[in-house]
Amino acid sequence: MTESERLVAADAIRQVKARYFRGVDTGDADLVKGILAEDCELDYRGCCTDPATGRDFLPAMNVVLRGRESWQSDGMAKFGIVSVHQGHNVEIDFASATFAAAIWSMTDRLWFPPGSPFGLMTGHGHYHETYEKVGDRWLIKSIRITRIRVEAG
Repeated sequence: MTESERLVAADAIRQVKARYFRGVDTGDADLVKGILAEDCELDYRGCCTDPATGRDFLPAMNVVLRGRESWQSDGMAKFGIVSVHQGHNVEIDFASATFAAAIWSMTDRLWFPPGSPFGLMTGHGHYHETYEKVGDRWLIKSIRITRIRVEAG
């Protein structure tokens, strides 16, 4: 890849991730499915577990979704949860003109409905992802979340 091609591809990947966060937070399944590779693997095991304490604040999220059609629009909403995700710094490495790996630092906040054991969960960590270019579009091929800290109150 030329430097110009790399910069254009990196920007396209940033746009894909922004759409992912927006789609998750607004419950827009079509938006999320539109940026997932057909054969993607989304590994959310341990995504709400604090590594310091081992406490899993949302065991129902310990799933691996395979294929874009496995994405459901009511993921968190079915639990009455409102989410806000923020992606921060990103490191993108291109293995080729059609494959990239990225690590995104992130913070997410999940507000739980009345009667839950806690009202707000805040997590900090990283999204480890791969992307593939299909035609002229970059798509998310895989996701794995690691945590630095998760707290709730």
